[in-house]
Amino acid sequence: MKELNPKIECVSLQPDSPFHGLEGLKHMATAIVPRIYDPKLADRDIEIATEAAYEAVKRLARAEGLLVGISAGAALVGCEMVAREVSEPAVIVTVFPDSADKYLSERFWDEV
Repeated sequence: MKELNPKIECVSLQPDSPFHGLEGLKHMATAIVPRIYDPKLADRDIEIATEAAYEAVKRLARAEGLLVGISAGAALVGCEMVAREVSEPAVIVTVFPDSADKYLSERFWDEV
């Protein structure tokens, strides 16, 4: 994408601590880093709190009717963080990489 538009900023997300509940995401400082990982691809990294991702999952389900997984909740939180920093009109794009089918038994759904 950057070859087509060098103004594009790529942001990576990771959990804010080594012991987290963000399935599919790695805390890179403490994880075994996959060989395919290239830290130069992202212009910056954002750390996401597990609780914020859980809240985003519930909000997407209740308000938007989207049943997404925890890493998708983290992606939304990251987009919201970027949006708060932007001073001019921008387009923010993410991918919701998973659905909630394997997380339906998680306890955060029971909370009011």
